[in-house]
Amino acid sequence: MEYIPRAIEPYVQHGAGTFKCLLLTGARQAGKSTLLKRNFPDYKYVPLDDPFVEDQAKENPNMFLMLNSSPVFFDEVQRAPSLFRFIKLACDESDDRGQFLLSGSQPLELMENASESLSGRVCIVEMSGLSLREITRDPFDLPFVPTMEYVAQRNKTAKAPKNIWEIIHRGGYPELQNSDMDWQTFFSSFIRTYLERDVREMSAVQDLDVFRRFMVAVAARTGQMLNYANIADEISRDANTVKHWLSILEATGIVYLLEPYTPSVLKRAIKTPKVYFRDTGLASYLTRWLTPDTLANGAMSGPMFETFVISEILKSYSNRGIDYRYCISYYRGKDKRKVRADGMQREMEREVDLIIEENGILHPIEIKRSSSVTVDETAAFTVLDAVPDKKRGEGALICLCPQPGKLRDNILQIPVWFI
Repeated sequence: MEYIPRAIEPYVQHGAGTFKCLLLTGARQAGKSTLLKRNFPDYKYVPLDDPFVEDQAKENPNMFLMLNSSPVFFDEVQRAPSLFRFIKLACDESDDRGQFLLSGSQPLELMENASESLSGRVCIVEMSGLSLREITRDPFDLPFVPTMEYVAQRNKTAKAPKNIWEIIHRGGYPELQNSDMDWQTFFSSFIRTYLERDVREMSAVQDLDVFRRFMVAVAARTGQMLNYANIADEISRDANTVKHWLSILEATGIVYLLEPYTPSVLKRAIKTPKVYFRDTGLASYLTRWLTPDTLANGAMSGPMFETFVISEILKSYSNRGIDYRYCISYYRGKDKRKVRADGMQREMEREVDLIIEENGILHPIEIKRSSSVTVDETAAFTVLDAVPDKKRGEGALICLCPQPGKLRDNILQIPVWFI
């Protein structure tokens, strides 16, 4: 299978050249091991998911590290957390950069162990699945922001894919870019391995079938505000169990929780996060949308399109080594606005699908799966004008329109492939 160059490679190389240790985290099957082996071919490769190697690392980590001295690449390092202490000691004995490469599929747990033992010595880099840019071999690497300057730059390389729904449905796992790989077979094996390894090891989950039903219930709610009680009722478990299990999905890179924008001046803001699957292919598999056509025309097309857009925007930041958690949010408030639809006037809660904050400027974004949109669909953007010390900047409506354009002086319509 042809290797697809990853946008994050320059930042991984820079991190390894700047710090004594580099930790590459991300979901299972995102391509972490392939990237590190390809970019650092002279490093000794030590796979800790090999049971024999794992036992050696756990039983005598000091001796294990002596036998596997730097430069070395420890894959799936979360399986032997006791190694972190001895990696720290080895780092302190030398000023060399890039002594250790580490990878693992449990980001939050890994960060906790790494930050305790390797503070000041480790560069932590988050890796996502393939972005649309990577799948289409587009070299553009700026993080997305809905401005005319960005659109002008993006226009130099952006090309509309033949069928965006085929890409949304197939997902961004590297193995699935091989046309010979069967979609259903891949995800069936992925979920089985994920449940039996990551979930069982991270939590005392006794009934993996119930956890599988929990994953399906969350996938069916991608793009929605979290309602723990609602999910708990569906799987016959309590809300605390749902919260704990959701933290497992988040820690292993399966879902992302988009936090609400809740400045004190917006007193009617709802403070519940929204949940998004990181990969639309996995979400489609779990919710049994088995072809691109049925997904594009089905009841989940809107939420799945929104999930894809959010995921692509997050990737545009993480692939530049930027922590998007501090600059991306959404807004929904109980303050009503009047809208006209189907010849009737109705009251709806104000909602902004995404807010990107940059240098004190708030960029509001609306997401619609339609190819024909109107400026009226961005009426909720004005709620941000009430935020003191912040300025509402250019906003956008991301959709399936054929070309970018202006809906109003400060509001653009942007095709999804311009992300």
